[in-house]
Amino acid sequence: MEIFGYPEGLDLLTRWIHIIAGITWIGLLYYFNFVQAPFFAETEAGVKSAATRQLVPRALAWFRYSALVTFLAGVILLLVRLDVFGAEQVFGSAYGFVVLTAGILGTIMFINVWAVIWPNQKIVIGSAQAVAGGGSADPRAEGATRRGMLASRTNVVLSIPMVFFMATSGHGGFLFRESTSGERWAYWLIFAGLLALIEGNALIGLTGALKKPLEKVGPVIASGFVLVVVLYVVLAVFAIL
Repeated sequence: MEIFGYPEGLDLLTRWIHIIAGITWIGLLYYFNFVQAPFFAETEAGVKSAATRQLVPRALAWFRYSALVTFLAGVILLLVRLDVFGAEQVFGSAYGFVVLTAGILGTIMFINVWAVIWPNQKIVIGSAQAVAGGGSADPRAEGATRRGMLASRTNVVLSIPMVFFMATSGHGGFLFRESTSGERWAYWLIFAGLLALIEGNALIGLTGALKKPLEKVGPVIASGFVLVVVLYVVLAVFAIL
């Protein structure tokens, strides 16, 4: 196998980039939620302002661009497999169901980064810079902080099943086996409904009861593991037995 050959070489290099970028992205996601957020809640205003202006923009740059590289590398990996094996074999297999589940979760997380978290953080950073320069705070900053936080916490919840299914797609074949039984379309309907509820809760607050677990780190992590179990059970019942 040539390291730059097709398809093995391209698959290897792209997978390597995908993993490195993914580690960077998810690592920073956990840093923001498990380290930075509690620190900001406890520290004095001056330190928080300085960090918001000087530290956060740097961290967010690595965060959003590592998310972009992870997403693009994942798309290339999928296209290579489709070219080599064909859509029917990829999407109709246990591997296809598992990796597509992970890919959809990752795509929603990627969209949250660029369409929700980053736009709201730009408002927060701009407001901190204006105050430091002697101006007035942006009245949108408080709401932007809240919206960005909810989207970021939602990404933590989604990241736990995303990593589980991404890892098991290639290395956990013993967890899944092919089956011709089951209504596989039902799995995607249930999956879509769960994601709509979770993402809708983050964006527009469909229910306060679901939003409450996002307030603290412990329930956020627990929610992610619960989602793993729910999706695994639904996948086993309706798609792969």
